[in-house]
Amino acid sequence: MTTTAEPPADGTAKASAQETAKDTAKEPVRKTLKGGPKGARGAAPRRIKLTRAERNELTRQKLYDAARKVVGRLGYAEASIARITAEAGVAQGTFYNYFATRQELLDELLPETGKDMLEFIRVRTRADVPQAMQEEDRFRAFFEYLKEVPEFIRILNEAEMFAPAGYRRHIDIIANSYARLLRRGRDKGEVQAFSDEEIEVVVHMLMGARGYLSQRYVYAEDAAATVPDHVLSAYGKLLSGGLFPSPAAPPACATAPNGERRRKG
Repeated sequence: MTTTAEPPADGTAKASAQETAKDTAKEPVRKTLKGGPKGARGAAPRRIKLTRAERNELTRQKLYDAARKVVGRLGYAEASIARITAEAGVAQGTFYNYFATRQELLDELLPETGKDMLEFIRVRTRADVPQAMQEEDRFRAFFEYLKEVPEFIRILNEAEMFAPAGYRRHIDIIANSYARLLRRGRDKGEVQAFSDEEIEVVVHMLMGARGYLSQRYVYAEDAAATVPDHVLSAYGKLLSGGLFPSPAAPPACATAPNGERRRKG
């Protein structure tokens, strides 16, 4: 805990304060820990220095966040290193401590954003309910994420052209995570007995549904909106009941091929 000495009486307090301010400005970024020294009531939070690795990770995250905002606002083509570093508040030279090229950052942007999305969805999915209800939770959370991170759809849609390597990696990450969840549900008897190959097909169907529905209902007015309730209910009905009703049993009295009525027995 830092204490401030009593200023001297010889009129040098102002100079001392200036020197202290300079020293403080040179201090590295620090983490703040809750609570003060043991037994101290109302003490200021104790602070410790960040490690070099932690400082590096913070700067890297600043660059990711800045790239997300710039790409979301202007698109990949206009996401220059100058714009990204200005958004992040770091020098252009700092960029090359973390990424060899602009393209390297752009190829990592979508996969990293996708991982954040998966975590966002995971914490909003109930673990103590059947798979059908968990899927409804995941579907709803996806649209909540779009409201939190409206840049995501543009990052995703433009990536196939401007960051194809990142686009393919993102699709693999999302699809593999989704398939693991459905296989787990199948093994518990909560998902139909699809083969692994069929589950892969189902996963891409469900991923495609999210993409098209977000374009239709969330970004219809070029701004992230709350998805309507009927989108959620339609999705739930389709998954739980299917699109078509099961064929009814044939009636006891049917028409024979020659047009005559035939009786059972």
